[in-house]
Amino acid sequence: MTDHARDAETEIPGDAPGEIPGKPTSASRTTLSHIMTHADTNLLGTVHGGVIMKLVDDAAGAVAGRHSGGPAVTASMDEMAFLEPVRVGDLVHVKAQVNWTGRTSMEIGVRVLAERWNESTPAQQVGSAYLVFAAVDADGKPRSVPPVLPETDRDRRRYQEAQIRRQHRLARRRAIKELRAAESSPSDA
Repeated sequence: MTDHARDAETEIPGDAPGEIPGKPTSASRTTLSHIMTHADTNLLGTVHGGVIMKLVDDAAGAVAGRHSGGPAVTASMDEMAFLEPVRVGDLVHVKAQVNWTGRTSMEIGVRVLAERWNESTPAQQVGSAYLVFAAVDADGKPRSVPPVLPETDRDRRRYQEAQIRRQHRLARRRAIKELRAAESSPSDA
C-alpha cells in the first residue's frame, strides 16, 4: 500500500467541494435515560439483556437520524458487551455518538451506564456496543450522509478505531462469501 493510499484510508473527511457539508460529533450526540422496573427483569431477577439492547438501538437510532437528517435503519450490531448486571431500580443512561461515516452508513458508538435511582453514587459503565446504521430515503433506498467531523482527540481515536472495525467487518464478510462459494462449487474428486 502506498503512503498516499494509507493516508486516504485514515484521513478524516472535511468539506470538500461537491460533498455534503460535515457535521461535528457533538451535533448528534445523545443520552437516553430510563429507570429499570420489574417488567424489565429476566429469570435471575436482573434486567434482561434484550431490554438493554433495545435501549442501545433506540439511542443509536436517534443519533443516526439526527446526524443523517432523516430515517436510518440498523444494519448491524457489533461487540455488544455486558460488563455488569443491571438491577431493578437502576437509572440507566445510554450515551451514543457517531464515530465514523461512510457514503451512506454510519458507525454509532454506545456506552451504557447505571446508577441507583435513590443514591448519589457515580454511575458505572455496565455495557457498550457499536452499531452500523444505513441512511435511507422515503423509498427505503440508501442515501448519502454528511461526513462526521471529530472534534476532540477522543473523537479522532474513535474514528480511527471505527475504520479498523469496518475493515474487519468487510474482511469477515469476504472470507465467509469465499468459503460458501468454495463449498457450493463442484468438487474435483
